[in-house]
Amino acid sequence: MALWKNSGVKSCVELLEVYRAGGKRPFYAEKIVFDGVEGRDVYNITAPFVLNGEIVIAGRVERRDSEQSEIYFFVNRDGKWVQRSDSPVLALQDPFYTRISGELIIGGVETYPHPVDPGKLGWRTVFYKESGLVDKKPFFQGPDQMKDLRLVQLKDGSIGVFTRPQGEKGGRGKIGYARIGKLDDLSLDVIHQAPLLEGQFLDEEWGGCNEIHVLSNGLLGVLGHIARFDEQGNRHYYPMTFVFDPTTGKFSDMSIIAERADFPAGPAKRPDLVDVVFSGGLIRHSNGTADLYAGISDAEAHRVTIADPFAAYEK
Repeated sequence: MALWKNSGVKSCVELLEVYRAGGKRPFYAEKIVFDGVEGRDVYNITAPFVLNGEIVIAGRVERRDSEQSEIYFFVNRDGKWVQRSDSPVLALQDPFYTRISGELIIGGVETYPHPVDPGKLGWRTVFYKESGLVDKKPFFQGPDQMKDLRLVQLKDGSIGVFTRPQGEKGGRGKIGYARIGKLDDLSLDVIHQAPLLEGQFLDEEWGGCNEIHVLSNGLLGVLGHIARFDEQGNRHYYPMTFVFDPTTGKFSDMSIIAERADFPAGPAKRPDLVDVVFSGGLIRHSNGTADLYAGISDAEAHRVTIADPFAAYEK
C-alpha cells in the first residue's frame, strides 16, 4: 500500500530534495557520441529500438543557434552513432516510439508558424506507422499546441492515451488519460475530453509523459518530466516516473530519478537551459537496473544506469 501512497502535489524543489536525500545516484554515466551530423547537435533522443531489423536511436538534430530540427535515425558503428543511410529524415522535434499490435509507431513534434502570434511557432504531436515512414505521411495529427501525446497498448489489447493539454484546461501543462478500443478510435475529441490526473503539478510548474512501460502485472510505468522556471527565468527539467493503474485510474507519487549533476559536463544551447534533462527512454534490465537515455541542456544526448524505478511495483 505504501507504494500507492499519493501524498498530494509536490514541487520540483521538494521532489529534488527527496531524490537527493535518498542517495540513489546513477551507477554509470556517459555521453553518447554521434558522427556525421555536420556541426549540428543531437539531443532529446529515444532509447534504442529495432527498425527494419536493426537497432537504432532516433534523435533531434539541429544547429546550436536554431530551433529548426529534424529527426535522424542512427545506428552504432564502432562505438559511434551514425545516420542510417536508408532511413527517412523527418522535419520534427523530440522523437519517441511505441508498438501497437506489433506495429512500430514513430512520433515527434511538428512545428509551424503560429496562426495568432506572428514570428512564433505552433506545435502538434504527429504519429507515423513504420510502413508510412518512406512517404513521410503521418496517420494521425494531435491537437494544435499539444506536445507529449503518447500511446500504449494495454494487456487486454485496448490502447491508453496520455495527453498534455495547456491553457484553460492544463495551465502550463498537465497529464491527462483516456482509453480507446483500437487505434482507429483515436480522435481529437478523445484527446480533448481526456480527464486530467489531478494532484500532480503545481499550477506554476508543468510536466508530461515521454514513454510508457507496460509492467508484468498490467500497471503502467510512466517515464516523464517535471519542469519549472526559477526567478531569473531559467528552466529546470527533471526526469521523473510514476505508476498508473489503467483499470482504476489510481496513480503513485512522482519521483525524480536523475538530475543534471548526475551526467557528464557539457555545453548548453542557451544559458537558461543549463539545468535541463529531458527524458527520452528507459531500457529495463533483469538485474534490477535500467538505462535512462536523455537529452541534456538541449545540446547533447547522454545515458545513465540507475536502479529500475518500476521494479518494486511488480513484486
